[in-house]
Amino acid sequence: MRRLRRPASRRPADTLLAAATASVLALTASGCVTVHGERELMPAATKAEAEQALKDFTEAYNKADKAYDPALDAGRVTGPMGEINQAGLTSRQKSSPGGNPDHRPLELTDAKFSIPRKAGWPRFFVADTDSNRDTDQGPGDNRWLLVFVRGGAQQLWEVAYLSILSPGDVPAFTSEAGYAVPVGTGTQGLAVAPQELGERYVSFLKEGAAGGPGPFAAGPHTTEWRAEREKDAKRPGLVTQYVDRADSAGSFAPLGLATEDGGALVFFATRYFERQTAARGYRPKVGKDVKALLTGEVKNTVTKRWVSSQTVLVKPAGTERDAVAVVGRLQGVTAAEGS
Repeated sequence: MRRLRRPASRRPADTLLAAATASVLALTASGCVTVHGERELMPAATKAEAEQALKDFTEAYNKADKAYDPALDAGRVTGPMGEINQAGLTSRQKSSPGGNPDHRPLELTDAKFSIPRKAGWPRFFVADTDSNRDTDQGPGDNRWLLVFVRGGAQQLWEVAYLSILSPGDVPAFTSEAGYAVPVGTGTQGLAVAPQELGERYVSFLKEGAAGGPGPFAAGPHTTEWRAEREKDAKRPGLVTQYVDRADSAGSFAPLGLATEDGGALVFFATRYFERQTAARGYRPKVGKDVKALLTGEVKNTVTKRWVSSQTVLVKPAGTERDAVAVVGRLQGVTAAEGS
């Protein structure tokens, strides 16, 4: 997994919901009766269940990372995190079939759980943890935020989003009766509804602030990333094109929690294609990790498919400028095609 602080990094991620409505059909003498899930607000999980989910994920992640075997943690990841993780493991498995010679077990400690209440399924909670992967061990370490989702009572808890944030970017969450408060995809109390974030982000990456100030604050994942793309678009002997699209279907649905300042911390995902075309007689360079995911033959063009997950702080409704700050982005190549 590759957490991006600077837009220049384009290495594929290394190793590092399906929405379901529970229904019960009861056959009676008079026919079938359908009951549509719970209608009562229920905690997504108990603290003990959340702790167990974090433990189960970490154990599966470490087994998969040690063996470079995506099957070993496939049941513990989903959504954007799942696609990035599985593609990274698949790539590494091909380039290092004997496993990970540099494996160091991931440790997630000092866990703080933000557990919302919700009616029906899917349900989710956020684990705010410290990891042993930071180079600056000790106070002030980055925090690893993992969003666990579960589509039904018989399903496992899976990590759909991972974000690595500085402590100052982790907000204080609103609490009601001891539980975090989820924000709906169409929440009207925010400057930008969670369901609209993907489309607005894609539009910004394509057009910038051409239509006005726009909601996104300047930073490494917005203005600086656009500038880096423009710089890379035309280099001597190589043209790079980008096509972005939003994706909020199923396990890619945005998820968020209300914050004490009236805004929200929201996780959402996008996909994009990066097409590199070399001048006649040349070929784009393809690293071994991408080559392991490659189909076709690279003659003068390679197209990489990326999944990108963003973590944003959204301000309350009525904020027009700098209403959305992208505080984290994690992306990875999930496929590549040569032509």
